Amino acid sequence: MNFSIIMDAIPPLLNATLMTVMLAVVSIIIALVLGFFTALARISKVKPLRIIATIYVSMFRGTPLLVQIFVIYYGLPQVGIELDPIPSGILAFSLNAGSYLSESFRASILAVDKGQMEAAVSMGMTYGQAMRRIILPQSIRIAIPTLSNTYIILIKDTSLVSVITVTELLQMSTLIIAKTFEPLTIYLLAAVFYWLAITFFTIILDRVEKRASRHVA
Repeated sequence: MNFSIIMDAIPPLLNATLMTVMLAVVSIIIALVLGFFTALARISKVKPLRIIATIYVSMFRGTPLLVQIFVIYYGLPQVGIELDPIPSGILAFSLNAGSYLSESFRASILAVDKGQMEAAVSMGMTYGQAMRRIILPQSIRIAIPTLSNTYIILIKDTSLVSVITVTELLQMSTLIIAKTFEPLTIYLLAAVFYWLAITFFTIILDRVEKRASRHVA
């Protein structure tokens, strides 16, 4: 194992890791908003909203993420919508993760005892007030473990945007290998960077989950 190659590869791989993290963070923020409102639409009494939300979730959970990336980056220009690689990747990740998060939110909302909604309404609250003050705070705490898992998966899925030339960790590894002809060394080093990034966020998310659990208790 050539240590000089490793030392030379660390700075560009570190920069690429920051790109990977940025893609995941921006995408999960958008996905959280999208998933939350989609979940509300899925349980809404307004039928058109339920239908639209159900079709969206079915489409993005029922097709591979890589296909979604290709459709957005290569397909949309045919209908006059052209996006650069990074926005294309973020859009694909957000839509895909949002569909999964919507199911997590929906399940967590439905997991809250229906009696609490009935009690809130009997005290004079409107449906919206009861959701905002009673149901949603509890449901978000219930959903935290699933949300954390989705974010960890998203960090790993960012490797897929290497196919549309986004210079994230996997793409940078490929570029370095083309110069050094050391695939085993570079891919192992990239795996270490993925592992460190995921471990870091896992620790943070575990602390958030424990804090939320103590608050519930």
